[in-house]
Amino acid sequence: MVSQHGVLLAVSIISDHFGPIVSKVIRCLLRHGPLSLQEVARRVKLSSSQVKNALLVLIQHNCVQAFLTLRGKASHGSDDKTVTLYLAIFDNVLHRLRFSKFLSLIHDDIPESEVLIEGLLLNGRLTFDQLVERTISKSKSEGKTVPNREEIRKRFNKLVYAHYVERCPKPQPNFDPLADEQPTSSRKRASKIVEKVLSLEQKVVCTAALSDAERFAEIPYVMEGSSNANDSQHQSIAGAKRKHESLEVDEEHTIIAENEVLWRANFEKLIFCLKKKFCAERKKAKLKLGSHSIWEAFFEANVTDKDNKSVTSPINGILDKLRQKEGGSSMTLDQVTGVLNDLECVSSSTNPEEFAFDLNKFAETCRNDEIESLVKKKYGQEAYIILRLLIKQGCPVETDQITDMTILDKLKVHETLYKLWQDEYIDSEVYLNFGYSVGLRTQGDLLFGVRTALPPTLKLQAGSKEELDASIITLIILQKVSATGNTNYFVWRVKSTLQEQFIDRLYHAALNLRQMVNNIVELQLEVSTECPRDGSKDETKLRNRKNILILALIRHDESLMLFHDF
Repeated sequence: MVSQHGVLLAVSIISDHFGPIVSKVIRCLLRHGPLSLQEVARRVKLSSSQVKNALLVLIQHNCVQAFLTLRGKASHGSDDKTVTLYLAIFDNVLHRLRFSKFLSLIHDDIPESEVLIEGLLLNGRLTFDQLVERTISKSKSEGKTVPNREEIRKRFNKLVYAHYVERCPKPQPNFDPLADEQPTSSRKRASKIVEKVLSLEQKVVCTAALSDAERFAEIPYVMEGSSNANDSQHQSIAGAKRKHESLEVDEEHTIIAENEVLWRANFEKLIFCLKKKFCAERKKAKLKLGSHSIWEAFFEANVTDKDNKSVTSPINGILDKLRQKEGGSSMTLDQVTGVLNDLECVSSSTNPEEFAFDLNKFAETCRNDEIESLVKKKYGQEAYIILRLLIKQGCPVETDQITDMTILDKLKVHETLYKLWQDEYIDSEVYLNFGYSVGLRTQGDLLFGVRTALPPTLKLQAGSKEELDASIITLIILQKVSATGNTNYFVWRVKSTLQEQFIDRLYHAALNLRQMVNNIVELQLEVSTECPRDGSKDETKLRNRKNILILALIRHDESLMLFHDF
């Protein structure tokens, strides 16, 4: 399920784009999971027609996926009834924050196709005919050269071939959440195999997805009349590059592809490109000067995507790109492969001519760095050192071991551990001398743990939980540590939900930034309405503040992507 501030952020995004009614529906689906139209209407207290229209808007913009499932008993018999449920796609709602970044990607890769991807991002789902009309109309309004239909088709097929655009998924696939779950016996037999557990959202999206051959089937060429004699030959946009024969199709199939098939932006591909760009720039900032050109050449040589978790480039392609850079032609193969290995670009045993860089592994390091940096700013250098140690150890660490390994003052270690525990960065357990451990989650639990851990000769003064502050805890633990003949001890570990808590804080921060931007927009309207002549200075100040906040929101989205999309 989406966290509290994640829901609020999604509602804010949808409200800004589509209004309060549609935002009520998305909030209901995000909080309660997949629901039928009638259930949504009952929960949000709107009419069925209002909810239906809102759902159509959300489906049009890829924020909701409908699916068919069996539920309850049919009124006329004993068989289950097939109902249509609607599931919110949180990821696609969040992607609406990145439209400007997506357009920038297309501009850098396929400049002449930018207006096409813009049409899909702004309108959600369109047919090729609708895209042609929009492109021609936009070109005329901007005073640019108006492309003909075949030019637009060529540009569009480039987007399809590059997987930036895809055909829309099945509108209402059959999906049974209960049947999709793996039996317990099967899980026991496969206990040694680590598999990624998919969320309900991911399972429904996978069920609705078309095969790759269908998703990325280009619009074929046909002869449209005697005036277009040069277009009579059927051909694919990729030509020799794709190394396959031209498609022979009849005109009826082409008309269907142009007039009836709905297309949308492929967020999976676009996000993968942003992830590659993020990792390339983040790691580049820490590289030695001589490694920059090889690192850039490695990413530039990546032409095929085997998965969305790594970047793979052939050594010949890397060398070709490197020769185009200053000083690159003088580098030997051994020098290049040595630098690639230092950069954690590894070659596989099956294909030593290819080097792969694990994006997720690098992202995990970056996530830990972000959390450690926040802890350092909030609690100081000692907290940063302790948390970094616990993250690297990946297992419970005893208090005395933390003191020894960090070479910090014992009193400072205990104070810092308590602060991190209190703010839910770490978990603590007390191991009792008669053979089991007790988890400590509240101040009452910690009080119990301290009392239990103390030797019989030491007694704890009675007091309220409010009086149990860091200094008292520190003195208690120090007394316990100094006592002899007692085997009770405290251990500490990084909280298993730390990243989930951190990303909820990122959602909260993004929500606050968006609200501040919206407030400034309202102030701009008031200034321009009340003081149309004398408000120029105020308008300039507000505009500058708005630009600063928007820039902060864009930068903040990098952290959001790091924790959410990798």
